[in-house]
Amino acid sequence: MNANRLVKTLGDLYAAYGYQPYRMSKFEEYDLYARNKDFLLSDQIITFTDTNGKLLALKPDVTLSIIKNTEDLPGVQKLSYHENVYRVSGHTGAFREQPQTGLECIGELGPYDIAEVLLLAGRSLKAISEEAVLDISDLGLLSKVLDAVTAEKADRREVLRCFYEKNRHELSALCRERFPAAEETLDRLIQCQGAPREALEQLRDILGGTSAESELRSLEKVMSLLEGTDVYRMLRLDLSVSGDSKYYNGIVFKGYVKGVPNSVLTGGRYDNLLRRFHRASGAVGFAVYLDMLEPLYDGLPETDVDDLIVCPEEADLPAAIRLRDRLIGEGKRVSVQRLAPGKLRCKNRWLCKGNEVTPF
Repeated sequence: MNANRLVKTLGDLYAAYGYQPYRMSKFEEYDLYARNKDFLLSDQIITFTDTNGKLLALKPDVTLSIIKNTEDLPGVQKLSYHENVYRVSGHTGAFREQPQTGLECIGELGPYDIAEVLLLAGRSLKAISEEAVLDISDLGLLSKVLDAVTAEKADRREVLRCFYEKNRHELSALCRERFPAAEETLDRLIQCQGAPREALEQLRDILGGTSAESELRSLEKVMSLLEGTDVYRMLRLDLSVSGDSKYYNGIVFKGYVKGVPNSVLTGGRYDNLLRRFHRASGAVGFAVYLDMLEPLYDGLPETDVDDLIVCPEEADLPAAIRLRDRLIGEGKRVSVQRLAPGKLRCKNRWLCKGNEVTPF
C-alpha cells in the first residue's frame, strides 16, 4: 500500500458523495483548545505568540477548527479534509506531526446521512484492507436506558466505564449495590454484540417497548439502509464502543484493520459539542489516522514510478513517447529520462534505441 495513493483514493471516494474539500490553517487561537481541552485526546498543545501578541497553537484537532469556522446553513454541509495535526505520540511521548483524512456532515441530519457516513467509513477501511471491522454503538440508546436506571452522574459514569471495559463483574456488583432492578437488563446489554441483524434482534428482545424504543427504531432504520451494501458484512454492533457522552449523543464507531492493534478510524455523532458553540444543527463525522497505518507499509516495496523509459538520443523520442502514452493509458506512472537515475525506484525499465524498445 502506498500512503499517497490511499489519500487520493479516500479523497476521490468522499468527493463522489458530494463532500467538498475543506482547507484550514495549521494553527488556531489557543483559546479555542483551552476551552475544549476535555474534547482533545491530550491537553498538551504546542503554542507560540504571534506578531500581534495573540497566543496561537498548532492545531491538535480538525473537528474543532471546522466547527469554529463554519456556520449553520439549510440542509447539510458535507466537508472532507486531509490535514496534519500536532499531538503527543503515545509511543514516544514526544510531539509528532500526524496526518489524518476524514469528513464531517453538519446540518439537519436524518437516517440517510448517518448511514452514508457509516458507509463511507466502511469503504475507507476497505480501501486499506479487505480484512476490516467497523464496531458501532449508540450512546443515545445507552443514555435512554440509563435515564430509567439512575439520575446520578457518578453512577452513570461508572456504568459506562464498565461497558467500555466489558467488565460484567464490576457492573453486576454496582447494580446489586445501587439499582438491583436493572441488573439483568444491563447484564444482557453488556453482552450484546455481533452482526447487525442478530444484535438488533437481541436489542429488540431486551428493549422493545421500553423508554429506549425510539432510539432503537432509529438504529434499526440506519442499519436497514446499509443492508445489502458492500460494507454490511464488516459491521458489528457492540455497545462497549466508547465515546465521551459530554459530546457524543448518538452513533459512535471505531474501525480496525488486520495488522494494526488499535483503531485506525474513529467517529460519531457530536451534536453536544456543537451546543457548546451555540449551534442548533447536528453533526457526524470520522477521521482516518494515517500514522496508525505505518505497520502496513513496513516491508512493502515502494516505487517512485511504475515504468522508467531511458531514451539516450533525441532520435529515439518518437518510440519513447508512444510507449509512454500507452503505459499512461493503462494507468501506469511513467518517467522518461535520458539516463537511468540511480535513486529512482521503478518496477520496469525500458531502453529506446531507434524504433526498438526493450526491457533492461
